[in-house]
Amino acid sequence: MADLTQSPRAPFKAVFDLIKTPWAVIVAILIAVAILDPGNLTEVITFAGKALAHTGQYILFAVLLLSYLKATGAEVMVARAFEGRETRMILLAALFGGLAPFCSCEVIPFIAGLLALGAPLSAVMAFWLSSPLIDPPTLLITAGALGWPFAIGKAVAAVALGLFGGFVVRTMTRSGVLTQPLRNYQPTGCGSCGPKQEDKPVWNFWHDPARRKRFRSEFFRNGLFLLKWLALAYVLEALLINYVPADLIARAVGGDGVLPIIIAALVGMPAYLNSYVAPPLLAGLMEQGMSAGAAMSFMIAGAVSSIPAMAAVWSLVRPKVFATYLGLGIVGAVIAGIIFQMI
Repeated sequence: MADLTQSPRAPFKAVFDLIKTPWAVIVAILIAVAILDPGNLTEVITFAGKALAHTGQYILFAVLLLSYLKATGAEVMVARAFEGRETRMILLAALFGGLAPFCSCEVIPFIAGLLALGAPLSAVMAFWLSSPLIDPPTLLITAGALGWPFAIGKAVAAVALGLFGGFVVRTMTRSGVLTQPLRNYQPTGCGSCGPKQEDKPVWNFWHDPARRKRFRSEFFRNGLFLLKWLALAYVLEALLINYVPADLIARAVGGDGVLPIIIAALVGMPAYLNSYVAPPLLAGLMEQGMSAGAAMSFMIAGAVSSIPAMAAVWSLVRPKVFATYLGLGIVGAVIAGIIFQMI
């Protein structure tokens, strides 16, 4: 006879598990907007959809690459490539991060892939912090709105923040403070399932049924994970843009001295700050009395992260890594603002 002692709880557990999913939160948010502000529902959905579609190309590329490397067994080579060269990888990650045109949300799929493949957290953090800050188009837009000194200062701050974060994380990792950075993004496979790990990757993995199965499994698992959390991230971003104007937040950080710089970093990080829209906005605020140091701090903190990006990052890494990521971003933004103010 079947055991029915646990069956009454099963439906409630299933409902509770469903409520905890990002999809349920997204639906709840949209329902709330439809009830409280029905005229703005289409704009919220359109913005979130367009943003997710734009980031979708990065998600697709990152997931395909990660699935291919997993199916071929190339993660062994990736992990081996980082052995003994951590300092060099931190330097390269910070430098090349400035060439990657990713915002704080778009960089997450690549960070997830790098961590899942065993890349050192220190090098990943260097890329993570520097990449959203600057890229060639942003450099030109910033120079046009705020002048070349500000643009060059932001570019230097991007690389410096990447190096600072990378070496701080390396020290923390070696001391045992940061271990196993990933939360749920765990590598799949074991000794009794999936393709056998070999010394050399099998690049033509499609000839092996077990490797084809692993490719499909990795693709759907990783793709769904990133899709659901970034969808929630962009819905939150749409709410921020529609109901919490960035200029209103920035006006609270005017004035001179160190305190406005610190406040600018604390306010700028959770706020949405598009790197293409921010320079003209900050140019107008600086004309109204906002200090150059506060503007630099606000721009760097806002580019490093935002509430949407935080939501996605929280689902990806463990709390200690999450706190380190935010702490490095805020501290780096404050230091950059103070130095730029002095110069």
